[in-house]
Amino acid sequence: MNPAEWLMRTALRTPDAPALLEGTERRASYAEFARSAGAIGAALTGQGLAPGDRVALFAANSTRYLEALYGIWWAGAAAVPINAKLHAREAAWMIENSGARFVFADRKSAAMLSAHLKGDSTILVSLESAEFDAMRLTEPRALPVPLAESDLAWLFYTSGTTGKPKGVMLTCSNLASMALSYFVDVDDVKPQDAALYAAPMSHGAGLYNFMHVMKGSRHVVPKSGGFDAEEILQIAPLIGSISMFAAPTMVRRLVDAARQSGGTGKGLRTIVYAGGPMYEADILEAVEVMGSRFVQIYGQGECPMGITALARHEVSDRHHPRWRERLNSVGTAQSVVRVAIVDDKGNALPSGEVGEIVVEGPTVMKGYWRNEDATAATLENGWLWTGDMGRMDEDGYVTLQDRSKDVIISGGSNIYPREVEEVLLAHPAVHEVAVVGSPDPEWGEVVVAFVACHRGNSATESELNQLCLDNIARFKRPKTYRFVDSLPKNNYGKILKTELRQHIKEEETA
Repeated sequence: MNPAEWLMRTALRTPDAPALLEGTERRASYAEFARSAGAIGAALTGQGLAPGDRVALFAANSTRYLEALYGIWWAGAAAVPINAKLHAREAAWMIENSGARFVFADRKSAAMLSAHLKGDSTILVSLESAEFDAMRLTEPRALPVPLAESDLAWLFYTSGTTGKPKGVMLTCSNLASMALSYFVDVDDVKPQDAALYAAPMSHGAGLYNFMHVMKGSRHVVPKSGGFDAEEILQIAPLIGSISMFAAPTMVRRLVDAARQSGGTGKGLRTIVYAGGPMYEADILEAVEVMGSRFVQIYGQGECPMGITALARHEVSDRHHPRWRERLNSVGTAQSVVRVAIVDDKGNALPSGEVGEIVVEGPTVMKGYWRNEDATAATLENGWLWTGDMGRMDEDGYVTLQDRSKDVIISGGSNIYPREVEEVLLAHPAVHEVAVVGSPDPEWGEVVVAFVACHRGNSATESELNQLCLDNIARFKRPKTYRFVDSLPKNNYGKILKTELRQHIKEEETA
C-alpha cells in the first residue's frame, strides 16, 4: 500500500484539521497538505518520473520536506532521504548509486551539491525555489499511484564496517508494519497530538511521521529547523501533546535546559529515545526532572525502529525487583518481530548468554540495493543478523552488550571508522591510522584518531581537520588526534583496536 494513501484518507476525513506547523504557526491543513503532495506528484510524473524511480531528499527539516516526501510517493516513486549533515560529495555518491532521477534539496545543500553531481541526467530542485513553488501549484493527481506491499518506498543509506554506504531497501510493507507496531509497543496517537521534528527527517524522526499522518495529528518543525532544547521547551506548552524522537544526547540537553529553567517539559507527551547507549544516571535524572514521558526503542536501518521497545511505565518503574536491569535493557521484542540471541553458527543461546542479536519479521528490510553479497551476509533464512552483541533474560528483556562492528555512535549518528581512516590516509605524511570511539558523557562517544606518520614526516591537527572537512561530514571528524610512532598489531598484521581503546580507558582512569 502506497504511504500517500494514508495522507489522502486523512485529508478526506478531516480536511480542515491542522497538519503542518512551523513553530507555532500553521502552514497547511490536511486538505492543503494532500493537495501539495498530489501536485508535486503530478509535476514529477509530468517530467518523466515513472513508478519505481528514485527521488532523493538532501535537506534540513522543513514542512516542505514532508510535502516533497509525500509528493514522491504520490507519483509512485521511492524516496531516498539523505542526512543533511553529510558532505555534498557523500550525498552525490548516494544519489548516483541509487540512480535518483530527481533531487530535492534546501538552498544551501543544493548549492553545494551541484558541484558534485555528474552529468545532467539528475534534476536538482531547491525546496525554497520558484520551481518548487510551481510544482506545488500544478494541477494535482487525484489518486496516488498504487503500490504493492513489496514495492520499494524508502531507500535508506547506511554504512557498513568497510565504510561503503549500503542502500537499505524498505518496502511499503516494512513501513506499514513499523507504523502499526508503534501503536501497540511504543505509544498511542490521537488527532490532538503533534509530532515534533527536531532530529533529522532523513532518519528515525522522519520515519515516525506515518503514525501521525494516519491519525490526522499535527506535524511541527521548529523554526530553527533542528534541535534547540530551549526552543523546544518554550514552544511545547503552546502546542501541547507533543511526541518526538531523540538521541540520548538530545535527551541530556533537554533535561539540562529544563532543570536550569525550573521546567518539567510541559507540553511534551512522549519522548522516544534511541540511537545509542543511554547512561543509567541520565535516564534516572530525566524521569526525575521531566516525569514519565520516556520510551526506549531499539532498531536499525535494516529493521527501522522495530526490534525492541521498553515501555513508558517500565522506564519510570522503580518498584519491580529487577527494575534497574530492565532500565538498562532495550526492552522486549516488538509485536510483529521475533528476536533471538545466537552463536556464530545461528544456534539459539540460553538466557543470560551473550551472542549476536538476530531478528525476523515484516519490518526487516527487503535487502541492500544492488548489493547481493551484503544482503546474503546479513539476511539468512529471513533473519537479520544485526551485528550487535547482547543477551536476553528469562523474561525476554534484551540488553546490548557490545557491537561486533566498529561503528561509533556519537550524538545518535553512526560513524564508521574506515571511512574516516581512508580520508586521513590521503595525507602524504600519514603512514597508518586507527579510529576508535571514546566514551563521552554528552555525545555517547567521540571520535579519536591514532595517527602514525612516515619516518621523518609529520602532520598537524589542522591539516588533518581540513582534510576531513573537505571530504566527509563535519560530525565524523575526529575530536582528538593521538600521534604515535606505530600502531599495535597482532601476528597477522591487524591493528589491535582493543588495545587502543584500553589505552584511552587507562588514561581516563589515571
